[in-house]
Amino acid sequence: MKARMIRVAGLLFAGTMAFTVVYMNPDRGEKTAVTGGSVRAGVSSELYADMEAYTDRMTLASGATSAVTAYLSSAGDAVVAQVEETDTVMTASAQEQTAQAQTSAYGYTNIGVASVDGNLNVRETPSTEGKLVGKMPNNAGCEILSVEGEWTKIKSGEVEGFVKSEYLLSGEAAVARAEQVKQTVATVTTTTLYVREQPNTECTIITSMPMGEELEVVETLDGWVKVNVDSDEGYVSSDYVNISTELPKAMTMTEVRYGQGVSDVRVSLVQYATQFVGNPYVWGGTSLTRGADCSGFVLSVYANYGISLPHSSRAQANCGAKISASEAKPGDLFFYGNGSGINHVAIYIGGGQVVHASSPRTGIKISGAYYRTPVKVVRIINE
Repeated sequence: MKARMIRVAGLLFAGTMAFTVVYMNPDRGEKTAVTGGSVRAGVSSELYADMEAYTDRMTLASGATSAVTAYLSSAGDAVVAQVEETDTVMTASAQEQTAQAQTSAYGYTNIGVASVDGNLNVRETPSTEGKLVGKMPNNAGCEILSVEGEWTKIKSGEVEGFVKSEYLLSGEAAVARAEQVKQTVATVTTTTLYVREQPNTECTIITSMPMGEELEVVETLDGWVKVNVDSDEGYVSSDYVNISTELPKAMTMTEVRYGQGVSDVRVSLVQYATQFVGNPYVWGGTSLTRGADCSGFVLSVYANYGISLPHSSRAQANCGAKISASEAKPGDLFFYGNGSGINHVAIYIGGGQVVHASSPRTGIKISGAYYRTPVKVVRIINE
């Protein structure tokens, strides 16, 4: 029997082998190319069974070249095959598909996730001397734009710059971490959204949220969404929020702004307080690095400036002098309530923003000063 030549050009990607079979019949001088698994067309019936068998083997196996070659050789002189590409050779297109399959997640094409104690500095240039343009809290997500040695260029939220590669997870490790730390959030889509004590319109209003505020989702109900607001839980109408699953984002340095005529001690206090953004929330805690609750955070920040405060938001609200929100300067305290009294405190940092120990989920973070309706503003620092 004359040998019937079957040439196999193979390429392995994403666990499968893509291939083209070329069948040459020396008796008739015919040559038929068959791509993928459609092997019956143009192939004589006497060889179809063998071709079907080894084509299925190539398609379904992990694609190891040695395994394919060994199987084809076992067919004897009836089938002679050559695998022209090894399973380690990939075209640029296949490489792109594989990389995308491994790293696309949560809105990122090439996802990176910060893995650092505290915050990961984002710099304007790939150098520790580069200007600081933002900070990525631990587990924040980003788009990896390029890798330049020890530095990786990223974009996260409004921040674009360079981070040290050793503190950034990428590829499958980033996807795995993202799956662990992902957050389901409800973004407010109306001018003012009431957060209620129960999932109905007849109950007490805990607080109100402005358009664009993101709330941590605890549970989705019929027509209502249970959310976490700092340490409180409440309900908002599902008609006025968009729900999505995402990762924390980096913050620009311009998110920490100061008003004019602010004293050096206020500027220093705000700079000191904001360096702990990203650190954990711990109920009853007072450690700025290992964890603090809202009043413990304020207590410890003020203690650094020789000011002693009680460890309770309600008690702190009775310290200093009450002022209007329009009078607030960086370093003043904003207090929030749940309908039955004050239960949360934050430090005003200027530019309409506060820094606070929010919840066990989000830790120490920066928010708009009116992300909830403040019930009292107090001035502790006397100038």
